[in-house]
Amino acid sequence: MKFEVTILGSSSATPIFNRNPSAQALNINDHLYLVDCGEGTQLQMLRFDIKASRIDHIFISHLHGDHYLGLVGLLSSMHLNGRSKALRLFGPPELKEIIDLQLKYSDTTLQYAVDFIPTHTDKAEVILENQDITVETIPLDHRIACTGFLFREKRRLRKIIKEKIAELDIPVDYYSAIKKGADYVSSDGKFYKNSEITIAPEEPKAYAYCSDTLYNENYFAQISNADLLYHESTFLNNMLERAQSTYHTTALQAGDIALKTQAKKLLIGHFSARYKTLNELLDEARSVFPDTELAIEGKTFIVGD
Repeated sequence: MKFEVTILGSSSATPIFNRNPSAQALNINDHLYLVDCGEGTQLQMLRFDIKASRIDHIFISHLHGDHYLGLVGLLSSMHLNGRSKALRLFGPPELKEIIDLQLKYSDTTLQYAVDFIPTHTDKAEVILENQDITVETIPLDHRIACTGFLFREKRRLRKIIKEKIAELDIPVDYYSAIKKGADYVSSDGKFYKNSEITIAPEEPKAYAYCSDTLYNENYFAQISNADLLYHESTFLNNMLERAQSTYHTTALQAGDIALKTQAKKLLIGHFSARYKTLNELLDEARSVFPDTELAIEGKTFIVGD
């Protein structure tokens, strides 16, 4: 199963040369999901060959402009390019009012449906479930209402060992039950354990997207054991006081969070525009959690790799 994250934007409040505000595209089993949509996301999608027509779900973490100001433009372009299939949009309740107001005063009626699902920060909740994944909100601690998103694969069925199935001449009608874990008794009464005729599927993978937040252990349990943890790292730790006053996290703290939650790999982003190069941020996070990477725009990360 494909489970990939492509970075479209990794800057914080303001864009700088070669770094755009927050946006990521997830490819899960060849279905595309957009997470946040800062200014310039459309151009980044064109640059990195992310087709808007293939995106059916958009998730907005909160209503600071660097996380959603590209959204209305993207919705409008989808309309102008002839989109007709429905789009599901997840975000703070007030986001619907913002979109409706902009469409109203531009006298625009989208020719496709937008199914808006409001998110809340009082508790974690499953907001999407399909045949591939579940998506949960992660309540975060930011200056305004903000959620992260936890993308978790669904457990796959067991894999039939084709050679064994052929050898035993097991009828096709039994395949579904066997994939679900059933044992098999042949017509002559011989018993075969499920483990003899199937292989266990890979463990489900999880991707945790933690956008803007103060260091706060309240969400640690929910994101524990993530195969890939994206965590904002706006500042170096020598600016801890600034991070706390703006409800952000430092690179050192992000490394500590990855360590405490037993993440397999850490991806840091949402870098302050004050940093022209990012090596210091990477080194600081790696001093605590060595398996850390920078959210470099255009780079694709495989969840669980």
